[in-house]
Amino acid sequence: MAENETTPESVLEPKTKIKGTIKKITIGGAIVDLGQELPGVIHISQLQKEHLTRVEDAVEIGQEIEVWVRRAKKDRIELTMIEPLDLEWREMKPDVVTKGKVVRLETYGAFVEIGAERPGLVHVSEIAHGYIKHPSQAIKVDDEVEVMILEVNRRKKQIRLSMKAVLPEPEESPDKPRRGRGGKKRGKSVEAMMAEFSSEEPKVPEHTAMEVAWKAALDRAGSTKKSNKKDEKSAEAAQVQEELLSRTLEQRK
Repeated sequence: MAENETTPESVLEPKTKIKGTIKKITIGGAIVDLGQELPGVIHISQLQKEHLTRVEDAVEIGQEIEVWVRRAKKDRIELTMIEPLDLEWREMKPDVVTKGKVVRLETYGAFVEIGAERPGLVHVSEIAHGYIKHPSQAIKVDDEVEVMILEVNRRKKQIRLSMKAVLPEPEESPDKPRRGRGGKKRGKSVEAMMAEFSSEEPKVPEHTAMEVAWKAALDRAGSTKKSNKKDEKSAEAAQVQEELLSRTLEQRK
């Protein structure tokens, strides 16, 4: 974290780093001389991360210390000797963009240190716009990256981040089908085109039952006429043969 050291005369904003001298020790903490009209106050819980039962075990009168401003009040300036986080839980909101460092890679994603109580997780699907099987295909440990906060769960101490959200959208290739809303292709599928083609083919009109029966009757009538003509020809031929036979017999007589 970048240290914002300042002189006592400067405006003391939260997280401002400043130097002071232990002026007095009490049961509940210590009074710090900051070189200003208002005294600085450090509660015993803000002297170190580990639990303390005696203030004297952490500081002594006359000791010069480095502290950070927690909040400035009308009668005092509350301080801490525990270096504050760049991002407190209350400061982390969805859509906030920040920078961080990749500290660990797993098959399911990458852990990025953003100055919070713990690193945030960038799921593998949130690393890049295109598909990647493993985070190492796009990033490596110690890379400085820009991320967007997606979700914060203070109770579970979980921070979900995204790298993809702050990257520019990839340009679509002219050879690739354009995609509409919802990621669906605007081009027609093969099945849709085949169905459309089939619907455009000329359809043979269907005959009614009466038309079918009438056609069958005509076919039968045609067959009957052909049969009658054949019978008539056969009868004529038989008659001619009979006449020739009679003539032949008469000549022999």
